[in-house]
Amino acid sequence: MIHPERIKKLNDRPIQKGQFVLYWMQASQRAEYNHALEYAIRQANEQKLPVVVLFVLTDFFPEANLRHYTFMLEGLQEVRSRLEVRGIQFVALKGLPDKESVNVSAQASMLITDCGYLRIQKEWRKEVAEKAPCLVVQVETDVIVPVEQACPKEAYSAAVLRPKINSQLRKYLVPLSETPVKNTLRNQDFAGLDLKKPIPTLLSSLSIDRTVQPVSHFRGGTGEAKRRLGDFIAHKLRDYGELRSDPSLDCVSHMSPYLHFGQISPLYIALQVQEAGKIPAKTREAYLEELVVRRELAMNFSHYNPAYDSFRAIPDWAQRTLKTHQKEKREYVYSREELEDGRTHDPYWNAAQKEMVITGKMHNYMRMYWGKKILEWSTEPEEAYRIAVYLNNKYELDGRDPNSFTGVAWCFGKHDRPWGERKVFGQVRYMNDAGLRRKFKIDDYVKKISSL
Repeated sequence: MIHPERIKKLNDRPIQKGQFVLYWMQASQRAEYNHALEYAIRQANEQKLPVVVLFVLTDFFPEANLRHYTFMLEGLQEVRSRLEVRGIQFVALKGLPDKESVNVSAQASMLITDCGYLRIQKEWRKEVAEKAPCLVVQVETDVIVPVEQACPKEAYSAAVLRPKINSQLRKYLVPLSETPVKNTLRNQDFAGLDLKKPIPTLLSSLSIDRTVQPVSHFRGGTGEAKRRLGDFIAHKLRDYGELRSDPSLDCVSHMSPYLHFGQISPLYIALQVQEAGKIPAKTREAYLEELVVRRELAMNFSHYNPAYDSFRAIPDWAQRTLKTHQKEKREYVYSREELEDGRTHDPYWNAAQKEMVITGKMHNYMRMYWGKKILEWSTEPEEAYRIAVYLNNKYELDGRDPNSFTGVAWCFGKHDRPWGERKVFGQVRYMNDAGLRRKFKIDDYVKKISSL
């Protein structure tokens, strides 16, 4: 089912006479459980036209590097083959997404796109809506409850958003069926990139940062995402509620890189977890809290707060208290270079940094500790914020993402409340290594990372 609340006209132009219906795929890089794709197919069937799916590969996405592009292209190669099976032509072009989409839309009856919550994604869609000669429609498919439907403004905390989302979950937690494709495009040459070529060959034409190497721990694509999800549900979900926070274990789903690139649908994940047999209801609810409430709180934050990637995004009380304590002496101070190299006195923090650099992902609990310590070991909170965003965006496969920006902001007081006053942190929540040792076998985590 495609709820009308997911669908938004971005301009008032009419459907024009065209050769096909164009789906400009950007955020939702998958060929299944994709409301934007299914909407495009349904529109094409009504108009007795074929569908063309367009993806524009740009070298200008902020802070994206070789690691991110490799993972993304692994997924896009799978998208191409899966769309081919469905009788849909997939076109990959190199250039500026807004410009290339407008160019191709000249031949289209209408243009459908998915939804992005970051600044650059919104700018692209605004430009396309203004310049495309046809109707432009956005279909929101990377959240379960559409962001503006869940809440009309920025939510102060999860406690505010949770009841708003939970009251609508039953409505939106419904399967999405595939629509048969009635018409296929013939003899149309878009002179695009050949995604059948090896990924290193495709990447060689891009002017991108090559200092961060691809990872072997995660491979991109919907098939790999579903394989990992199946393994999680079969072997880890039962213990998720109790063990998910323990960095020494691996009781997490590892879905965040795949969700970041839109390679798997959050709706598909939620339905699979809901239907998992012999799993206590509280355990399923614990996972859905993270997947739906917490993740969609991040989308709410990025959508409504234009300063989502800067220190200005945190609450006034947090900014005030951190600046009040800014001049207090730190026991340790590290430069960005020392932090990036994992050269601190703290073996737990160093292990977390190493995990991120090597694997492209850091355990969720260690992300909180990692961010708190950058705040503690920097001379001023604004600089600490910049360092945390820089490192996160550079190495994490799910960096440059509403979830990641929100995670950094949380370490500085976002979506939290004031706590007891203390040195450096003021009233912002504090974390220390003693807490790690008390709660977990944290030395086992260090050993595990050292063996990578």
